[in-house]
Order: sequence, then structure tokens, then C-alpha cells
Amino acid sequence: QVQLVESGGGLVQAGGSLRLSCAASGRTFSSYAMGWFRQAPGKEREFVSTISWGGSRTYYADSVKGRFTISRDNAKNTVYLQMNSLKAEDTAVYYCAGRERSGLGYVLRDYDYWGQGTQVTVSS
Repeated sequence: QVQLVESGGGLVQAGGSLRLSCAASGRTFSSYAMGWFRQAPGKEREFVSTISWGGSRTYYADSVKGRFTISRDNAKNTVYLQMNSLKAEDTAVYYCAGRERSGLGYVLRDYDYWGQGTQVTVSS
């Protein structure tokens, strides 16, 4: 069993930056691929980014490519999402997710564990 706890959300002006963190419990974190999703009010949860277990492979949604960077520190059992050049449309609750396989995951059903989410609000 893995528990995921996100932090780092908040209110930021358009053009600003935030770094989200996701702390994982469990001894096998380093063997899990991880991902970030987000859900805006009235919309479905959508894929943002994913990272392989070792961190060598990453993938991003087109909407965040070039602005967001996913990374992980397996020694700290933590995955990060650095978000730069934020836009109003990035406003959402951001969720961290863990996948009990090493390959990248791109959709909700690819993931086995979810955090409780952290709110990101970008003011224009």
C-alpha cells in the first residue's frame, strides 16, 4: 500500500511559478512510475505529466509542455512538479498518482494510488 500526500499549491499571479511536491510512503516507491493529473471545476480530471521509476523518461500534456517539469527524488520518496509561466487555465486541483508498474501512465486507469489533491489558483 502506498499513501501519497501533495503540497505546494496556492494562489499565484499569471506568469508566476509554483512547485508541487508529492510525498509517498511505502518501501517500493522507487519502482513505481508516477504522474500528475488536474481537475478544474466542472471538468473531468486530466493528465498533466508522468515520470518513469528511475526518472529517465517523462511525458507531458501538450497544454503544459515547455512550462512544467516533472522530477523525482527516490531517496526522499518524493515527486515534484515545477510549474512556470502559469496561466489562468492552469487553475485546478492537482493530484499525484502512483502506478505499480515501471512504465509511464497516461490515463486515470493506469494508476493504482492517488493523493488527496492540492489547489492551484492562478489569477489573471
